[in-house]
Amino acid sequence: MFGLFKKKSEKEKLTELYKKIKEQAYVLSKTNRKESDKLEKEASDILEKLDDIDKNNTSLKQ
Repeated sequence: MFGLFKKKSEKEKLTELYKKIKEQAYVLSKTNRKESDKLEKEASDILEKLDDIDKNNTSLKQ
């Protein structure tokens, strides 16, 4: 109940976007390979951003 109005962090937003794009890419892979590859590239870029966020968080903790 208390987390109802909690704002999502950038990491949470990117994670949700990554999952959504991966699902779309999977569906498109059966009908339109070119568009699926574009979405996979976008998902890959988002994953790199998530890795950068993780690296920054671990370096700040040390």
